[in-house]
Amino acid sequence: MISPTISGIGGIAQHVQGLTKFLENKGNEVEIISSENTFTIPIKKLKNLSFMISSFFKSKFKKNFDIVHAQNPISSIAMKNVKGKKILSLQGNYSKQISLLHGNTAGIISKKLEKNALKWADVITVPSKQMYEEYLKNGYNVSYVPNGIDISSFPKDEDRKYKKQLIFAGRLSKEKGILDLLKFIKIMSKDINIIIIGSGPEESKVKEAVKIFSNVHFLGYQSKQNTIKLIRGSDMMIQPSIMEGGTSSSLLEAMACKTSIIATSVDGNKETIIHMNTAYVVSVNNPIEINNAVNYLFDNPEKQKIMINNAYDLVYNYDWARIGQKYLDIYNKL
Repeated sequence: MISPTISGIGGIAQHVQGLTKFLENKGNEVEIISSENTFTIPIKKLKNLSFMISSFFKSKFKKNFDIVHAQNPISSIAMKNVKGKKILSLQGNYSKQISLLHGNTAGIISKKLEKNALKWADVITVPSKQMYEEYLKNGYNVSYVPNGIDISSFPKDEDRKYKKQLIFAGRLSKEKGILDLLKFIKIMSKDINIIIIGSGPEESKVKEAVKIFSNVHFLGYQSKQNTIKLIRGSDMMIQPSIMEGGTSSSLLEAMACKTSIIATSVDGNKETIIHMNTAYVVSVNNPIEINNAVNYLFDNPEKQKIMINNAYDLVYNYDWARIGQKYLDIYNKL
């Protein structure tokens, strides 16, 4: 397994953790190359580039693997190096994400890398039906495998700190909608408290909001166990993402914790985030709609309960017991 990261609350890290645990429980041997055990330069714009180079050299010494599974095109050069059947897992449109975060020049370069990575893989996996149709139409050998969560590992107790408690859990980055969340905070009712969990490039702006608003609480990075307890103890999870490859792990966790969801129905979210059925859907870049959604759900607890139960019934389709087997079937087929 080759991945830019295997720690933290990010989607790729959680994906690798869940898949590795499933595979090892089934008696398979898994070795990982990641930034946690490979040299990287700990500077924002150099970390991925340095991992790409160092993982390439590290992979030269790897032999006798049945499967080489790369997460994200950043890992594809190292994937190409190792003998074995090759799988590339995408968590979204890589070049579009890079363009959004780092500008058009970086986007053009990343598009070239992505194009090569797709050619090198024997199979590509994508986490949404929308992506599956797109890559299939372009002639790639692609399989649809949604994101997974390990529901059985979740703690049963909750951590409620405030009478009215909202939560955001995820990367503090533009594509996750954190800037829209900060705009919502300015108009949020003062009797509502919001907990923000995570880390990322917009962390300084979150800390500024904490200084200004006494009902905003930034807890930084938290362990999975603590995060689940806080989600379970919250009235609502808010995730106003601008783009998502598949349904985010945080939203799946909220479903499993019976915490109601306010989110944008973008990209992969569309398969699970259904307005007034499993979640209250808001438009992208619309803090006023977020505020309206929060007030509506607090004022309509019966409707909120129906959405929570619908989401809970759906989420077991995304447990690693099912999702992991889909990967194992792909491995065995190769």
